[in-house]
Amino acid sequence: MRMRPTLSWTAGDDVLPGTADPEPVAAALRAGGVVVLSGAGISTESGIPDYRGEGGSLSRHTPMTYQEFTGDAHARRRYWARSHLGWRVFGRARPNAGHRAVAAFGRAGLLDGVITQNVDGLHQAAGSADAVELHGSLDRVVCLTCGDLSARRELARRLEEANPGYAPVAAALNPDGDADLTDAQVVGFRVVPCTVCGGVLKPDVVFFGESVPKERVQDCRALVDGARSVLVLGSSLTVMSGLRFVRQAADAGKPVLIVNRDPTRGDRCAAVRVDLPLGSVLTAVAARLGVELDGGSR
Repeated sequence: MRMRPTLSWTAGDDVLPGTADPEPVAAALRAGGVVVLSGAGISTESGIPDYRGEGGSLSRHTPMTYQEFTGDAHARRRYWARSHLGWRVFGRARPNAGHRAVAAFGRAGLLDGVITQNVDGLHQAAGSADAVELHGSLDRVVCLTCGDLSARRELARRLEEANPGYAPVAAALNPDGDADLTDAQVVGFRVVPCTVCGGVLKPDVVFFGESVPKERVQDCRALVDGARSVLVLGSSLTVMSGLRFVRQAADAGKPVLIVNRDPTRGDRCAAVRVDLPLGSVLTAVAARLGVELDGGSR
C-alpha cells in the first residue's frame, strides 16, 4: 500500500486578512533579534516553482515519500531519472532579491538566524552561510547503507556516464528538484550505487513521510527561543515541520510576521500577513532600513 503524507490544508475562519504595508516587517527588523523561516515561495523568483501557490506543483505532482523510495526499486529508478534531469535546471538556479535581502539583514546584525524549509541552497549562495536547512539539501547525497556523504555534482557525473544521451523533454520542474516525466521516459534509466559499499543512494533531504533529525529540530527550537520575533517568508506552513516553530513563538508571546501571497496554516498565530511578492517587499524593507543588497553568488 502506498503511503501518502498530508499535503493539503483548507483555510477556515481564522484566515488573517493580508496587508500591502511592509512597515511591520521593517519595524521588526529594526528591533533586531529576528529569526527567518522561509519556504518554497521565496525561491519562485529564481525559477523554482512553489508547491501550493498559484500553479503550484501539488496540483499535478505528488512528491516521493521515504517509504516508497526505500521500499520500491522501480520507484527509486523513477525518482533518480526525474531528479537527474531536474538537477540540470535546479542546479543552475541563482539567488533572487529575497534571498539577497535576507543575507543583507544578517550582515547588518538584524537577524538571530535563518531556518529554511527549502533544499535548493539559495540562501547559502546569497550569503546566509549559517542558514539551517531543515529539510536538508539536494547538493549532497547519502548512502542509506554506510552513511557516506558525497557531492551531488559527482553523482550527476556518474549518472551521465551510466545514461549517455539521456535527455527526455520534461513537462515541468518541481520544488523538490525533480522533473515531470512519464513512465515510458524512465524505462531503461540506470541508477548507480554507493562507491564505498554498493548501497542505495538517496539525496540528503527529508522526504515526505520521513522525520527531520532531532538535533536539527532542537537547533531550530533554540533559535526561536532566543528570538525577539519570527518572520515567515513564502511558506504556507501546511506541514508541521515548519508550523511547529511558528506555534512555539506564538505560545511564548513572540510576534510572528508572515509574508505570503496566500493565507497560511499559521495565520492564527500571526500578528500580520503581508500579501505582496517577496522580492519587492524585502527590497523595499531593505531600502527603508538603509541596508544594501549585493549581487550574491553560487
